[in-house]
Amino acid sequence: MDIHGKPIAERIDWLFGLADRHSTIFRSPEAWLARERYLAEHPTAIAVLKCMDGRINIPVATNTPVGILMPFRNLGGIFDLGWPHLGEVLAHHVQRVVSAGRHVVVLVTYHYSQGDPKRGCAGFQYDTAAAIAHTYEIRRQVEHIFGSDHGTVYPLVCGFETDEDALVIHGTAGDKLDLATLTSSDRATLELRLAALLPDMPARMRADLLPLLYGNLAHIEDVRAQIRRNERLLDIEHREWMICLGRGFDFLHTPNIALIIGPYSPNLDVPIRRAAGIIEANMRAGRIPDDGFLLLASVPYDEIGVDRARAELKSRFLSTFAADVIRAEFPHLSEQMTIRTAVLDWRSRTLETIA
Repeated sequence: MDIHGKPIAERIDWLFGLADRHSTIFRSPEAWLARERYLAEHPTAIAVLKCMDGRINIPVATNTPVGILMPFRNLGGIFDLGWPHLGEVLAHHVQRVVSAGRHVVVLVTYHYSQGDPKRGCAGFQYDTAAAIAHTYEIRRQVEHIFGSDHGTVYPLVCGFETDEDALVIHGTAGDKLDLATLTSSDRATLELRLAALLPDMPARMRADLLPLLYGNLAHIEDVRAQIRRNERLLDIEHREWMICLGRGFDFLHTPNIALIIGPYSPNLDVPIRRAAGIIEANMRAGRIPDDGFLLLASVPYDEIGVDRARAELKSRFLSTFAADVIRAEFPHLSEQMTIRTAVLDWRSRTLETIA
């Protein structure tokens, strides 16, 4: 079903239905066992720093079970590990994983379009070279915090080509592996290619990175089949109709639905303005109906009581802050804004709306 063209009330109902279904599946015995088995076979934790663009969906593009990859999103994939909240969240995640005896790969991503630069990253004004340069700066920051020997934490620069959802893995010597140039017949050579590309990456990490590459090869073939059937054009253009602010949006595994903004930047108004501008442009271009859009704030919590109560206050702050920015900068658009405020039970991935 093409949800983009439905009335806003139907889109919102569909969204919360999607969240409910995701939680039901996530907490099922089968899904729990599948995640446990996957992590037993591939114990390396993988965090992904990526753009808020709704087309960037790494679990879908790699056929990875939901709940395995830890996402961090912001406008253009622009991050600074000196930002207090981002640094704390990332450090806490790494320390928790490492204390369990696991390695960590941090995918530092940028994205672009092979077919049209204007389908690239608006956060960098479609300048892919600038986006790549920024990912290498983040890589240096990760090394500054966690060490440059890469024995435990490995920052890996990774491109994402949105026309075909293809990964581009950057190597240590300036070379790269573009999975769009390979086919399923190259699957048997991937392990050797990866070893040559990343000789300083521990073997355990490379072995746990390979399933993502295998999954991406299969996904690229599926995307190309969609292109041949003329089913792909709109999926590579902006059609987002909601702004998500906060964390805990794993259930949005349908591409091109939302612009997701992590609560990290001290200048949080900047990505909110950019996202609102994209929504407004989508309406003007007729890519989505002009009857409304959704602003959804979500904050995860681990425990009931104090942790949940704090998540409620933070989510209310985020929704109020974002709504005020949009009303001030986009007064006409704000008249079409529906606001939902929620917290997310991280253990069950249950999205709970709050008053």
